[in-house]
Amino acid sequence: MNVALFITCFNDTLFPSAGKAVVEVLERVGCTVDFPLEQTCCGQMHVNSGYEHEAGGMMSRFERVFAEYDAVVSPSASCVAHVRERIPSLHDRVFELTEFLVDELGVVDVGASFPHRVTLHPTCHSLRLLQIGDRPRRLLEAVRGIELVELGEERECCGFGGTFAVKNADTSMAMLSDKVRHVLDTRAEVCTSADTSCLMHIGGALRRQRTGVRTMHLAEILAAQE
Repeated sequence: MNVALFITCFNDTLFPSAGKAVVEVLERVGCTVDFPLEQTCCGQMHVNSGYEHEAGGMMSRFERVFAEYDAVVSPSASCVAHVRERIPSLHDRVFELTEFLVDELGVVDVGASFPHRVTLHPTCHSLRLLQIGDRPRRLLEAVRGIELVELGEERECCGFGGTFAVKNADTSMAMLSDKVRHVLDTRAEVCTSADTSCLMHIGGALRRQRTGVRTMHLAEILAAQE
């Protein structure tokens, strides 16, 4: 199957390893992956901040760049949710990675090996807007050698929420403190999720506290063969 990678500006700028991992996983399960160089921001951040009109050009560009593809796959549940809601012509063709693997390709075991203790943080957009349910967990459970431990109060928001963390810093930090406490309770080596934005938020606190717990996008674990 030919698919296009929608890397998102966040991943492209700060976490390119997540996009590379998506390509590796998709190619391993038989997909041909194209990367449209003309892609830019989908406009989510601007719309969430109240600048929907100003984001119109970006959304129109996004629609034009990805118009020819039957499937567009992204390592960001939040950006996929935005595109589905705001760009109707692409609603049925843009997928978050885990739902594409499980629902569209019928794949759960992607041939990964990752012998580490891992906990999964289900992000708000993946839970509440995309409703991807247990797909990330099913993919992780098929990874060889992994010890997957349940995260307490996993459905609670980590407090990132894009500009929410900046505009409501005190509230955000209180929510983050709760999330970090639950991560540490698992004694996991790695905290993973379907959004690097949440992982950046959580990972920052874990590093500042020198916990030794690292964060990895779920795609990076699925790409691993240790």
